[in-house]
Order: sequence, then C-alpha cells, then structure tokens
Amino acid sequence: MIMWLFSWKGPSGFSACSTAEEVTQGIDGSGLTAIVTGASSGIGTETARVLARRGVHVIMGVRNVTAGTSVKDAIMTEIPFAKVDLMELDLSSMASVREFASEFKSKGLPLNILINNAGVMATPFMLSEDGIELQFATNHLGHFLLTDLLLETMKDTARNSNIEGRIVNLSSEGHRFAYHEGIRFDKINDESCYNSIRAYGQSKLANILHANELNKRFKEEGVPITANSLHPGAIVTNLLRYHSFINSLATTLGRLVLKDLPQGAATTCYVALHPQVKGVGGKYFKDNNIASASAQAQDEELAKKLWDFSMNLIN
Repeated sequence: MIMWLFSWKGPSGFSACSTAEEVTQGIDGSGLTAIVTGASSGIGTETARVLARRGVHVIMGVRNVTAGTSVKDAIMTEIPFAKVDLMELDLSSMASVREFASEFKSKGLPLNILINNAGVMATPFMLSEDGIELQFATNHLGHFLLTDLLLETMKDTARNSNIEGRIVNLSSEGHRFAYHEGIRFDKINDESCYNSIRAYGQSKLANILHANELNKRFKEEGVPITANSLHPGAIVTNLLRYHSFINSLATTLGRLVLKDLPQGAATTCYVALHPQVKGVGGKYFKDNNIASASAQAQDEELAKKLWDFSMNLIN
C-alpha cells in the first residue's frame, strides 16, 4: 500500500486513510434508523455493517435480494446485536422505488438518515424501463424520487425526535467530467452524442446539485435536516465491470494507490454520523473533510433547473 502518502489529516482529524470504523469510533447510533441503498456490495455493504456496529437500525435497499441476504447474514453473525432489515429496491425503476417507499412507510418506522449510495458507472448506452438513460435514471433520478417520497417521514422524525436528519448523496470526483453544459436536459436520451464517462459525470454532478438544492429548501423551511454530497475516493469495486481493461488495471496496480472498502466507506459514515457534521449542509466532502466541488456543482441556477426537470420526470 502506498496509501500512507495520503495519510495527512484534514481539519476533521481524519485522512484519506481513515476507515469507517475509525471515523465513527465512540459514536452511539442506537435509536437511529438509516436506509442505505446499494447495500449488497462494495462500500454500501461496509457502510451498512459499520452503521449497524454503531447501533443504527439499518434498512438495506438492494436490487439483488440473494446477495443482500448473504450480506445481512454476515453482519448478523459478526454483530449479534445488530438491527438490520432487507428490502428490495431497483433504483433504475420508478415502480420499484415507489413500492420500496410505500412498504417502508407502512412499517411506521422513523427515518433519521438516508444514504443514497447505489450506482452504476460508465455503462453502454441503455434506457431504463421508464425510458430514461440508465446512468441518469439509476444514479440520480431513482434517488431523487426515493428522497422525495421519504421526505415527510424524515421531517416528522426530525421534529418528533429533536434529532437532526441527514441525507447523504454519494457523488464522485467524476462529476468534473460531465458534458460541457453540465446536465444535458434536452439530450438526456440522445444516443448519438452519448459518452459513457461523461454521462456518468453528468449523473454524479446531478447528485451534488440535488443535495445542494435540497439543503437550501430545508433551510428556507426551517426543517432540521441537512443534505450533503461526497466523493468516497478511488476504490476497487465492481463499478468498472463495463470497462474490462481499466477494471483489470485498477484491480492489479490500483491496489497500491486505491482505497480499500473500509477506507472507501469512511466519508459516508463520517457525514452520516459524526457530531462534527451537525448543522453542516450543502457541502461536498472528500477524505472525511469538506472539499471543493466544481463550479458547475455550485451553480444554484443549474441546481434549481435540475430540480424542476427531475420533478417533471418523476411526475
């Protein structure tokens, strides 16, 4: 590992090398309920495990129920006191998102933390079952809809418990490689000018803009909920499966400089649980510290336009 090169600590006291367990050490999450999407693999799995270890009641939103069940069983074996539930969720399908939200609300559970983690990366051009470009549909729109459907539950929980709610959107430094106009509102489904990397960047830019606009609205309403976005770091996960050469390179050479899963899930767990982040919203985090996103990601007009565009799509 050459990760020691990145071991300098930021203002939070943590670094790129810090693990999810380290950044949540000593934090008692009992009494909190969190939804983690994409919890059946990669950093979603590690996020769910560490939150459960800290006493949080974790709802795993998973597309692959078989894989999700194995993860849940492993967590329960390691942490006998863990409170973990599994629910099916396919972010690329609005029907699945609506069904998940409806089922969650029917349980009458509170919701303190929503971690919009699931994602796909650099896929060939495909449309979702709703006829929307797959990366935009899965990475942004599915989470936008899920958040919208669960907002009232989160608001009620925050008011009744007097505990600040937190929404965490997993973005990526890849947001800097979006199309030059940022979000291609009029060309979302245009295959003729599709670029898999730029389309990924577009969806990750949307994650930041969504969190920023959400947080702005919470402030205006006086709602005790914050929304933030983050870059988990360069990690070896199955996200690169559509690019075999890059994937094999990352798997071999990458292990020297890329984060492992405990480090990759750290910033998510830090933003979701740490007392230092209380009252902090509309920020972009990286390596367990506040970082600077691109100028486009801080464009309030673009965020508002994306909000209205997304609302039209989900309705």
